[in-house]
Amino acid sequence: MVFETVEISTPVEESPAVSWPAVAAGAVAAAALTLVLLAFGAGMGFSTVSVWGNSGISASTFQITTGLYLIVVAMLASAMGGYVAGRLRTRWTGVHIHEVFFRDTAHGFLAWGFATVIGAAFLAAAASNIAAGGTSGLASTQSTGSAGPLDYYVDALLRPAPAASANTTDAGTARREIAGILTKGLGGGDVAGPDRAYVAQVVAARTGLGQADVDKRVSNVINQAKTDLDDARKAAAKLSLWLTASLLIGAFAASLAATQGGKVHDSNASLGYD
Repeated sequence: MVFETVEISTPVEESPAVSWPAVAAGAVAAAALTLVLLAFGAGMGFSTVSVWGNSGISASTFQITTGLYLIVVAMLASAMGGYVAGRLRTRWTGVHIHEVFFRDTAHGFLAWGFATVIGAAFLAAAASNIAAGGTSGLASTQSTGSAGPLDYYVDALLRPAPAASANTTDAGTARREIAGILTKGLGGGDVAGPDRAYVAQVVAARTGLGQADVDKRVSNVINQAKTDLDDARKAAAKLSLWLTASLLIGAFAASLAATQGGKVHDSNASLGYD
């Protein structure tokens, strides 16, 4: 009688390639640290800015400092999130070391992406409130009917001459009308000729200035408004570039830190500490 030995192999259940709980934990850690660092940076930034012209740092220095700080925040927060994601993921058995490196890198990148989505969805309002805390008392909107972004320029146009006795019974209507003209004109690049002539007529009637002085005041105020708006657009563009750089550096930092966290996890697991 011949006995035949048959080996029955039980398939080994392989761990999933992506450990989503680890990714979520890393993303939450990165988002929380980002909020803490933004709050700290906002406090330090307000302490260096002064309302006086000869005090505090310049606007260009403040912009560069803000951009560099955004990069530092992205590096620290993303590295922390990536490391947590790599350290908490499950150990893969029977997987080549190159595949393990790729998966750890993917875990860090996913943690960074998840944290970015969280920040865009939930933390943007909180960060905006922190950043706007120092100027909330000075800011106002046109919806209240009392102030708006162009009210300074309107006040400059309607400022009466020292010897004039302007009629102020309908100042509110004149202000709103000129504000609408400037908003429409400056939004398109410049105030049209007929609108500019009408504004000059209103200013002349309100201030009592001569035609030459009125034309000069209108041109100066419009040019100043255009310069300020152009500076604001340039500042927004620079901030967008700094933000883009910080996001890219954050993605790299998270991916690199995840590989280090994965190495520590596997090293401890091989020693029996998993």
